[in-house]
Amino acid sequence: MANTDITQRSQYERSDLLAGGEGIRRGSEKGSAIYSVIALIVGIGLCVVALSTIENWAQWVVLGVIVLTTFALMFALGPRRRGSGSEFKVGR
Repeated sequence: MANTDITQRSQYERSDLLAGGEGIRRGSEKGSAIYSVIALIVGIGLCVVALSTIENWAQWVVLGVIVLTTFALMFALGPRRRGSGSEFKVGR
């Protein structure tokens, strides 16, 4: 930045080049809502099938470990954790 003139600097600092994310096209909200409903129905169906086929205590233990591992990963990788950089804004 030291060897630039005012026009080069203003071109570099344009608001549409900043990493704020406002210029990113997200797509259809209706499509994502439909996908969410279908994924929820499929997920509920798979949970019902899994719970109905469990026969003994060892399978319940395995299911419990899978659920606990899933929640631990969600907590460890979530955007609100300390040091994730989610509060960091570039340029504004």
